[in-house]
Amino acid sequence: MGRRRPEAPTLEEVAAHARVGRGTVSRVINNAAGVKESTRRAVQQVIDELGYVPNLAARSLAGRRADAVALVMTEPDWRQFAEPFFSEIVTSLGDALTDTGMQLMLTLVRSDAERQRFLEYARGGRVDGVLLMSVHAGDPLPDMLAEARLPTVLLGRRSGDEYVSYVDMDNVGGARSAVSHLVQRGRRVIATITGPLDLHAAQCRLRGYEDALALAGLKAERTRVAESDFTAESGRRAMTELLERHPDIDGVLAASDTTAAGALEALRAAGRRVPEDVAVIGFDDFPLAQRTEPRLTTVRQPIEEVGRAMIRLLLEEMEEGAVAWRHVILRTELVVREST
Repeated sequence: MGRRRPEAPTLEEVAAHARVGRGTVSRVINNAAGVKESTRRAVQQVIDELGYVPNLAARSLAGRRADAVALVMTEPDWRQFAEPFFSEIVTSLGDALTDTGMQLMLTLVRSDAERQRFLEYARGGRVDGVLLMSVHAGDPLPDMLAEARLPTVLLGRRSGDEYVSYVDMDNVGGARSAVSHLVQRGRRVIATITGPLDLHAAQCRLRGYEDALALAGLKAERTRVAESDFTAESGRRAMTELLERHPDIDGVLAASDTTAAGALEALRAAGRRVPEDVAVIGFDDFPLAQRTEPRLTTVRQPIEEVGRAMIRLLLEEMEEGAVAWRHVILRTELVVREST
């Protein structure tokens, strides 16, 4: 007779050996927040010693889990998906989910019919949580998901009064530091190319621009503000318009690196030297910023931390049934290169 194969250790056995509750073991396995580092290490040591392997199928059936998270894009303009920001965020979220055993599902929701269809899909238990990005002002989808009590985390927010859990950047502070840098470089006729102003992030960057000018005793004129849609083409167009209105512009803050790259092309076409005649700052610090000519000074957004923070908040809501909305605002950093 062959030797009897030993039974696999259970989650309860891991909890008993580690002297913690089942929920704590589950949070450690899912890499969720809310566990002290010493406890996390102790649980992981027991997992390793016992050779415990989570039974994902049993977990899913027992807890009615789909082991899937939906990433919902609400951007109505298809061109936006070609911009680096979207691919960087998707990569960041995918990396953050790597050790959770959960799948990231990408879906597009751009109309009332698609909102209702997705809500019914999500309420049917096909996903455990929802991540939303590019949510414009007035979009009702976050409210619909909240009313359905579906764990949801936004990238950014619809307004300053947002109540659904979100992860955002310090857009006001980032723009303020960028414009203050231009002022320190001796620039006095400073313009800005904003993102779509129905996005809260774009409104915040505009406010940071205005705050920095006020602190420097400079007047913020609306004719020095041009709106873009974050694309290079809109950056070229906006920069051309700004030069026509104010030929004496000597500094520009653009709402994204892609927009700034378009502005650099327009300045080159107009015979303006960067940074000698006009200093330019972007926003993002994607690889593009180091490929422009000259290399772009920009406001760095912590994209990797964005993904980790969004997944952490979502797992907390999924595991704990959070009683409070969580709002996280991450710091930005000015990265100085040759364009200023």
